[in-house]
Amino acid sequence: MATHLITGAGSGIGAAVARRLHERGDELVLLARDAGRAKELAQAYPGSRTLVGDLAAPDRLSWAFSHQTMPERLDSLLHIAGIVDLGRIGDLTPKTWHAQLDVNLVAPAELTRLMLPQLRVVQGTVVFVNSGAGLNAHAEWGAYAASKHGLKALADSLRQEEKPNGVRVTSVYPGRTASPMQAKVHQQEGKEYDGSQWIDPDSVATTILTALDLPRDAEINDLTVRPGR
Repeated sequence: MATHLITGAGSGIGAAVARRLHERGDELVLLARDAGRAKELAQAYPGSRTLVGDLAAPDRLSWAFSHQTMPERLDSLLHIAGIVDLGRIGDLTPKTWHAQLDVNLVAPAELTRLMLPQLRVVQGTVVFVNSGAGLNAHAEWGAYAASKHGLKALADSLRQEEKPNGVRVTSVYPGRTASPMQAKVHQQEGKEYDGSQWIDPDSVATTILTALDLPRDAEINDLTVRPGR
């Protein structure tokens, strides 16, 4: 039975991945921002474990985990949580920059650092759910795209550093996916949201499980997923 630590399991792609892994009997460790959210996740996925740590405060993750029981082994670390806040560069404040960089980049880096010892033991897999914005930046997406471009650099560096330890690293770059985040993006863009026009989160989950289940003789480095309609 494999053990997976998942961020962002409460909705969208993260929820789809958690459901698929839970259904097949894998052990889940679900990161929650507070005790209330942890209780909700534990109820949604019976038998799973939770860790409380706020990705918006990455410098406090180590302290938070020091007061909790950590998993002894991890087969995968799945970075799926993220936030987005659109705006023109001329209007974005440092607060907006810091919020997206902390959750989308610094927290994944810190969480990876803290979990690498467990991942190395079993030669596990780290998956970063990035974004199309991690490959191409557009107007009003500057802060979010910067955080995701940074996430690509983090994954690429980690892959080279951890290859001698047998840890595999995969980046997945989904296009627009039906989720609460996408609904917020449409609201900020002033557009009507129709989730049926975008990628089903379960389709992205399929690509993530493919990377996890790939035989040890191969590794998926980068995987781009785009709407097929």
